[in-house]
Amino acid sequence: MPSLPTSSLAGTLLRHGAVTLTACLLITAALTAAGKGPWDVNLVYSLAIGLISWLTIDLARLRWSQSQEIPWPRGLRGPFIVVLGIALGFGFGSLIGQGYIRALRPELQQAAPPSMLFPMAITIATSILMSWGFYVVGKARHLQMQAEQAQRQAAEARLGLLQAQLEPHMLFNTLANLRVLISSDPQRATHMLDHLIAYLRATLSGSRSGTHSLQAEFALLADYLALMQIRMGSRLSFALDLPESLSQLPVPPLLLQPLVENSIRHGLEPQLAGGHIQVQARQMGEYLQLSVSDNGCGIDQDMSTSPATEGSRFGLEQIRERLATRYGQTATLELIAAGAGGTQATIQFPLNPASP
Repeated sequence: MPSLPTSSLAGTLLRHGAVTLTACLLITAALTAAGKGPWDVNLVYSLAIGLISWLTIDLARLRWSQSQEIPWPRGLRGPFIVVLGIALGFGFGSLIGQGYIRALRPELQQAAPPSMLFPMAITIATSILMSWGFYVVGKARHLQMQAEQAQRQAAEARLGLLQAQLEPHMLFNTLANLRVLISSDPQRATHMLDHLIAYLRATLSGSRSGTHSLQAEFALLADYLALMQIRMGSRLSFALDLPESLSQLPVPPLLLQPLVENSIRHGLEPQLAGGHIQVQARQMGEYLQLSVSDNGCGIDQDMSTSPATEGSRFGLEQIRERLATRYGQTATLELIAAGAGGTQATIQFPLNPASP
């Protein structure tokens, strides 16, 4: 495994240093309250022993575990660096404390030398407990990262499966329409086939990744609507409205195509005069709103959550599942009757979603 970034190492050292400093201050307060010496002497001894022990243990563990997933040495190296940290901390820390007494508190030199058993016990207990705590926290963080990675991989696999189900659905519908045109209007069938080839070529790159740009999504819609326009002729008109500022936002591929297909099949085709479809992208605060509107025959109230036909139900279920997989409960899909006639489908999700 690659070593941790320098910024991450510095952050870890600062956190551990802050914990060690807090522990040293608590030990100073406890020793002073127990009458084990003046507060300033206790402070110097505590800081010197504690900080040296911490630096020895932390720097040694980082040196010997920089290529491991859990930042703690394996085997006997772990206990060894704890013992080394205790020995160096107590040895050099005691020398610093004695030097402080000689320089600034010479009157204490005449007193009987204090017993080193109690400070040694505190040093050993504190070093072991803090080392164990750092190890447990590091292992927990590693397990959390593994779980998050597994969730991301599962989400990507699920999106791939849903997209693999969705693309044949669209393709079969298009081929069925093309079959009709071959016998009734070969020239239009040829144009439709050309657009289909361009459409499939464009979707190939999107199928290899979990997202593509909103601009690519609108380009796919333009190809799809061109295919439908060849079949329906003047009965179908459309407009795509994508602000330049939103064009590079990542979205799941083929997110809007099922909504456009539903508008054509259930809104415009049943009408003799056909109709118009408008697709818009808008920023609503911290959310992206995508809408597909038509002026077709509209929907019943209960169809907003349960479409009548298997085809439309399939498409909407795929959209809802893909949104839930990528954005969780922060994404919504609403289908409402638009005014006196027509239907509006609206998708909304955060502009900057958290990683699944």
